[in-house]
Amino acid sequence: MIRKLSSLLNLAQGSKKKVSVAVAEDKVVLKAVKAAIDNELAEFQLFGNASSIERMCSEIGLTRGYEIIPANSSAEAVAAAVEAIATGRADLLMKGKVKTGDLLSVYLKEEYGLRTGRTMNLVSVFEIPDFDRLLVVTDAGMVIAPDLRQKADSIVNATKVAIALGIKTPKVAVLGAIEVVNEKMPVTMEAAVLSKMAQRHQIPDVIIDGPLALDNAVSIEAAEHKGIESPVAGKADILVMPDIEAGNIFYKAMVFLGKALVASTIMGGKVPIILTSRADSDKTKLLSIALNVIISKGGSK
Repeated sequence: MIRKLSSLLNLAQGSKKKVSVAVAEDKVVLKAVKAAIDNELAEFQLFGNASSIERMCSEIGLTRGYEIIPANSSAEAVAAAVEAIATGRADLLMKGKVKTGDLLSVYLKEEYGLRTGRTMNLVSVFEIPDFDRLLVVTDAGMVIAPDLRQKADSIVNATKVAIALGIKTPKVAVLGAIEVVNEKMPVTMEAAVLSKMAQRHQIPDVIIDGPLALDNAVSIEAAEHKGIESPVAGKADILVMPDIEAGNIFYKAMVFLGKALVASTIMGGKVPIILTSRADSDKTKLLSIALNVIISKGGSK
């Protein structure tokens, strides 16, 4: 089981996976590409305006490990990048200078056959100082107010990431503000249903409990203090956020205040998507590429 995100780099090294970058004329993205090539994580296909990409590659010293595929517009670059995934000419898709929604709208077209029937969502892996394990968190950036079905899908997506990290049977905490079911708080009702769904194997390969407050999900001492008896309480590997506000605040609090390292992926399609933000550190971008390479390889053994 992986306990440090830095281990992702060693596991992904020498993979020979090909990454298709949609609208690659973005210096931030190309710096992440260069770092990945320097660390021998993958090879890259750069779709977009050829002259702009060539100029930016020269400016940052990117000289190897990539191929430029010219496109006359951003829409053409996105379509070509997704088609490379659909036809097997590339293994992973990476977001370049294009809105996430515009990329996903093409990715989800039936003609490409990349749908799985599950909701797609952002899954992030945190390495938090002085915490004894990695935490997998869903969803901090895509689904605004997930319903029961979407939360179930997000657990399936997060479980695939956790298993790739070597966590054989992930423990999932469905978070809320309290630890008991309250009919005035729909999040608590959904948490109880998700727990029962796992018991009935409607959500496979995990142990789910909820509702749990954050402290009781990650701290054995806090759970014991409240008298909570659960195989998940204090031992959670995966945290399911109640909505995008809670997820986004948790993400940024961990990174900017808690000094956590993080790597992210978009899961739910047949091929994971590498998404890096301009606000992400260079280390986060590199770790995110490594994480997606490992998921594509089938995970940590």
